[in-house]
Amino acid sequence: MNRADLADFLRRSRERIRPEDVGLAPGLRRRTPGLRREEVAQLAGMSTDYYMRLEQGRSPQPSTQLLSSLTRALRLTEDERDHLFLLAGHRPPAGRRAGSHVRPGLLHLLDRLQDTPAQIINDLGDLLAQNDLAEALFGCVCTVREQDRNIVWRWFTDLSQRQAYPAEDHDRYSRLHVADLRAAAARRPNDHDVKSLVRRLNEASPEFAELWALHEVAVRRASRIRVLHPLIGHIELNCETLLTPTEDQRLLIFSAAPGTDYVHDLELLQAIGHEQFPGASSRPRGA
Repeated sequence: MNRADLADFLRRSRERIRPEDVGLAPGLRRRTPGLRREEVAQLAGMSTDYYMRLEQGRSPQPSTQLLSSLTRALRLTEDERDHLFLLAGHRPPAGRRAGSHVRPGLLHLLDRLQDTPAQIINDLGDLLAQNDLAEALFGCVCTVREQDRNIVWRWFTDLSQRQAYPAEDHDRYSRLHVADLRAAAARRPNDHDVKSLVRRLNEASPEFAELWALHEVAVRRASRIRVLHPLIGHIELNCETLLTPTEDQRLLIFSAAPGTDYVHDLELLQAIGHEQFPGASSRPRGA
């Protein structure tokens, strides 16, 4: 809890609000701009003494419920609300998720990455879009049913998907998938999509159920993968993950280390294209 900055932020936020903005009479004897402390306390449903101590930097840590009340009383934006929570020593509430809609600017960036495989997935593992080179590298999932377009689901229920990876890596990838999904579930408590996916996986895969019970947590960020491609053979790539602000969409960029033969392998794959996946579209519906 940063008491000094919290006090300053509350005071500055209070001074920016005009009484008439919150339905109060402006009055004739106001000596300071904005709202009075007692007015903010009244709007937030707390005692004036407690709010005064907050602005003086000598209060105990406020609860998240109290911070939510202050957010409404001070007409804070979403970014200002998050700042308030962080100053008070709390994790901000989850923001509005992007869902399955991918912003046009992100799709444009995906299309510009012509010599680098790239995918856009959500935090549950649903593939939302991929460029042509990613499709040529990993194959196309666009022809499967929408409810089966989830990477985690296919990993645990369609073992043929694992043929594209060395057998000695399978256990590690399984644990990574489950630990990342566990982290997403914690960020999205009581979310229907999370509960449904976890339930289906537990019912369909004893391996998933065993790993889920371990309660391992690890958000996938930078990593290294090995792929067994039917035409170019073994290839090793670095995977960088770029997150949206709410962390529910990720742009995955796969690149070969400079100076390695894998750079030439990607160039060969780009020349070949995705002829082995005729009639496939690189962008799933709804993206």
